[in-house]
Amino acid sequence: MKLPFASGALVATGLFVLCAPAFAHVSFETAQATQNATYKAVLRIPHGCAGEPTLKVSVRIPDGVIDVKPMPKSGWTLDTVRAAYAKPYSLRGTPVTEGVREIVWSGSLADDHFDEFVFQARVTDAVPAGTDLAFPVVQTCANGTEAWTEIAAAGQDAHALKNPAPTVRIAARESAPKTFTVGAITIEQPWSRATPAGAKVGGGYLRVTNAGKEPDRLIGGTFPLASRVELHEMSMTDNVMRMKQLPGGLEIKPGETVELKPGGYHFMFLELRDGLRDGQTIKGTLAFEKAGPVEVEYVVRAMTGQGAGAHQHH
Repeated sequence: MKLPFASGALVATGLFVLCAPAFAHVSFETAQATQNATYKAVLRIPHGCAGEPTLKVSVRIPDGVIDVKPMPKSGWTLDTVRAAYAKPYSLRGTPVTEGVREIVWSGSLADDHFDEFVFQARVTDAVPAGTDLAFPVVQTCANGTEAWTEIAAAGQDAHALKNPAPTVRIAARESAPKTFTVGAITIEQPWSRATPAGAKVGGGYLRVTNAGKEPDRLIGGTFPLASRVELHEMSMTDNVMRMKQLPGGLEIKPGETVELKPGGYHFMFLELRDGLRDGQTIKGTLAFEKAGPVEVEYVVRAMTGQGAGAHQHH
């Protein structure tokens, strides 16, 4: 199969291209935060209310977010509302039961200007990885408001909402990479990439080392969310991205380490029954010609800015 370079490069990532929405809604500059880590939130206000200047910006802090510290803003008055948390949390080994639940900046921002409002916070692991965590925001103007408070229901596309609350995708804090062994074979860091809604294809990547004295061959695997798993190779020849299945598997020579990665050797997870979400850990298996089968765990990582994946298959 031959693909022009532009489309082939997208296939190599295993992801669909996602077009960024117009900068019209209130949004966060960095739309991903990690569990149990400090997150710097930069909230972008792109316009006023029907031509009127914004006089007040209020942000409601959702459950599971603690240790909130807003940044003062020149020319604006800063207020916070403290209240009890829904449940106690641990902050650096100390129990905490209350904190900032709302931030309010008061000042004036002309409709034909945009500005940024900053706070830092800690997202606890009470918020599951893969969650799109909403921070409802209200802009108050002289004769009206813009309430960015709509939250998508499960399975609903947030882009369909008229006034969506800005969201942050929550990622799991990375732990030490897992390794898996079978015979003389060691498998390191199996991972996949999150897929957009409706995607039917995903990718699997890892490193495999043969510490034995005889060659072995990676011949296949299973993935619980896919109807079938295929081993593929992608390469660039004469500025054309070429893709081919490897029905005979991939040889791992003695002492050799081979990496499956976007743009090279990789597994294709075909006919997905459900999407892959950032922060998931999904068990699968690999099969080697001599060493035999081994169970592994794929860690699902967020889609990158290069875009997302639809594998244009044979």
